[in-house]
This record gives sequence, structure tokens and C-alpha cells, in this order.
Amino acid sequence: MILGMIEIGRAIMVQQIITNASREGARMAVLPQQTAVNVENRVDEILESVGISNASVQILDTEGNPMSPENAEYGDVVSVTVSIPFSEVSWLPASKYLGGRTLSATTVMRTERVQ
Repeated sequence: MILGMIEIGRAIMVQQIITNASREGARMAVLPQQTAVNVENRVDEILESVGISNASVQILDTEGNPMSPENAEYGDVVSVTVSIPFSEVSWLPASKYLGGRTLSATTVMRTERVQ
């Protein structure tokens, strides 16, 4: 039971971290003259500051297609999703309850461009 509490606690902690990283990535993606590389670097910077690596970052449009923030127009919707398998962030050597799960967070914002 104690190992389960550790596992769930870690999952909640990492979920909060990747939620913040996706929010920061989306915030950067909606600003003028930002690139996908800038967004991915910002997300990686936040995650690496807390010891998390190998996360997947996706920048998508409203239809779920990959997009480049630098090509976005005024008012376009940008979605930034950060995901990582729980096995990559677990503190336990073998995750019994969440081993096959992927933690994911998505933030959606509208671009801030001059009309």
C-alpha cells in the first residue's frame, strides 16, 4: 500500500509539472515570431529543471494537425501537448499500478498577432 501511495503521489506531482510545461509552451507559441524549436526548448527547459527528460512535445492546430507557430495567423488556435510514459518518471524500479500509462497535459490558446 505504501508503494502504491508513492507511485500515485509521483504521478500527481509529474502531472502538475507537465501541465505547467504545456502552459508555458503554449504561452510562448502564441507570441509573434516564435518557432516550434523555441517552444520545444522552453518546455524541455522547464522539465529538465526538475529532472524530467524524454518528454514528447506536440504543437497542433484546431484539427489536430502539426503546426508551426511562426505560420499562425491572428486568432489561430494553438495547442501544446506534453506527454511522457510514467515508467520514465517513476521513483520505483517497477511500477505496479501505473507502469503502462502515459501522463499527458494539453494547453490551448489563441495567437497574439497584429491584425
